[in-house]
Amino acid sequence: LKKPSKNKMQMEVYDCHQTTNLTTADLIWDTKDNQKVTSVAGKNVIRGGKASWDFYHDLFDRNSIDNRGLVIKQYVHYDKGMDNAYWDGRRMVYGDGDGIVFSSFTSDIDVIGHELTHGVTENESNLDYAGQPGALNESFSDVFGMMIKQRYYNQDVKKSNWLIGEKVLIGPKYALRSMKAPGTAYIKHPELGDDPQPATMDNYQDLPDTENGDWGGVHINSGIPNFAFYVTAFNIGGYAWEKAGRIWYAVLTDSNLKNDAGFIDVKNLTVQHAEKLFGLNSSEVKAVTQGWLEAKV
Repeated sequence: LKKPSKNKMQMEVYDCHQTTNLTTADLIWDTKDNQKVTSVAGKNVIRGGKASWDFYHDLFDRNSIDNRGLVIKQYVHYDKGMDNAYWDGRRMVYGDGDGIVFSSFTSDIDVIGHELTHGVTENESNLDYAGQPGALNESFSDVFGMMIKQRYYNQDVKKSNWLIGEKVLIGPKYALRSMKAPGTAYIKHPELGDDPQPATMDNYQDLPDTENGDWGGVHINSGIPNFAFYVTAFNIGGYAWEKAGRIWYAVLTDSNLKNDAGFIDVKNLTVQHAEKLFGLNSSEVKAVTQGWLEAKV
């Protein structure tokens, strides 16, 4: 029997009142006082933060983002109509969206889980944020953000639609990304056009390492390792976090995952960890191998 952990989540939620000043933001909720919150964004980040903390704690015995009990600080209503959410190395910051293309970036648990996972990655492998390592950095965030959502809503691999940010991107036919079918999250969107993500290596986009080039396509080429994970998890069946998630977490926290790792490196590590966890000729190893094969890595 697992002995009960003494670790407890600590979280603080701040309201920036649509300014960009974090120092003057009001504390509207923390775990100590558990105040009543009226802000929808505030409620969303408490829920998403708890779901993320519980996911890492209950499944992997991880004590918060840094594994040392870091207080999760979340700042909502940052700036006027900011179309983004990000982890800045110490805290989470969420924009409200412009209300036309994007709603509040707190709207989806997977987006909150995605951003908090950037903190986990930073504390473990610190993958470079450019080119293939950057795409892997983004992909790990999508993979864990998706599993955090699936666990919260009790969805197995067949029940989940594998869409990231389906509430953040306004409109019933749109989501930010699809892990099941990268490149189909939005088609003919009036502002964004078509989803540029490839699912396979033959459509890898070699983009410049500039802001306009998305740092070598970190949000674009992440579709490839995302698809590899989806195929793996789907072929294993059941709940994604039970087996595929264990393999991916073992890789994310492996000291052999270098900060300049490419897709091939992560492919090899996932196979190695699947063998370690489930045995050399296990169906799990076959599923992992098949996942990367279908992504043509």
